[in-house]
Amino acid sequence: MQLPILRRMGATTSTVRRRVVASPNYRDGEFRSHEPTHVVVTAEAEGPGSLLATMVRERGRGRPRGAVPLVTPRHPVEPADLAVTWYGHATSVVELDGRRFLLDPVFGERVSPSVLVGPKRMHPVPGRIAEIPRLDAVVISHDHYDHLDEPSIKQLERSHRPHYVVPLGVDEHLRAWGVPAARITTLDWREETEVAGVRITCCEARHFSGRGFVRNQTLWAAWALRGPRHAVFFGGDSGPTHRYADIGADLGPFDLTIIPIGAYSVHWPDIHLNPEQAVEAHLDVNKGETDSVLLPIHWATFNLATHWWSEPIRWARRSAAERGARLVAPRVGTRIELSGNDVDEVVAAHQEPWWEACTAEADHD
Repeated sequence: MQLPILRRMGATTSTVRRRVVASPNYRDGEFRSHEPTHVVVTAEAEGPGSLLATMVRERGRGRPRGAVPLVTPRHPVEPADLAVTWYGHATSVVELDGRRFLLDPVFGERVSPSVLVGPKRMHPVPGRIAEIPRLDAVVISHDHYDHLDEPSIKQLERSHRPHYVVPLGVDEHLRAWGVPAARITTLDWREETEVAGVRITCCEARHFSGRGFVRNQTLWAAWALRGPRHAVFFGGDSGPTHRYADIGADLGPFDLTIIPIGAYSVHWPDIHLNPEQAVEAHLDVNKGETDSVLLPIHWATFNLATHWWSEPIRWARRSAAERGARLVAPRVGTRIELSGNDVDEVVAAHQEPWWEACTAEADHD
């Protein structure tokens, strides 16, 4: 019998490698972004240059003070033309032209192979997987534990048995957890598929992958979802990259972008956007147009960096205001319907600074 910690880690490196070596993006034994990507660098800009020194100096900043307010998700039986429900971190439900997609489902308590150690959820999950109505597909950005969660896949298999759209190599993790190959579509960068009339395109991101000690044996990706009337961009995880402008030129603009704003650091500038860079990415994929709505994700739920807990959303709101970008800041669990409503009114309705009640005093502007 396989140990639980090994099961959570997914497929072995050797199993994955046999499937991915033919990709033009797999070079010298690993997947590589087209820009140099350093996972951790020494940064003198933050004082003592070591990552350890920064972690000791800024320990405890990334947690809220008190309970994070939640909203119980309310999904219609029939999906809308354009709506999104944020479940925390990157997990979101997108309704697009009458179809429903679940992005990066992580409903577990820890983003770790262990149930005892590793980053723990800082607020409860606002709703259960079984309560989400029928899904047309589950879309996964990459195989890090905070984006691909084995217990959540098990729940999906019990309640939905959905179709999955994933980057190269991630399919092997799903297969190791019992998902049949017939329900998995695997794509390389710039490849696309169609699900229920929605075109889903695998886009390049600047990041890395791995669930054990060996990195970059599976691909990481952003995703463009385009239906007959609306389009959504999902950033997954990425550092700053000129590929956002390329995505905008080829696939944009979008009605909604879902882009990470948290877990950034001067120690890993290539793999996560800071909030100002996230707003820039939003504008890039939309060719500079400001009609699109930005939902900032990848903050509030797990403590994965050394910045203050609410710093990402406060910085993102300032940057969006300076650039004229439409940004919504919903409570976790909130469903935002953009179709059939005045977009400016919808954006205005989701500006309450709800995070201030659970923000440490030192974290205030």
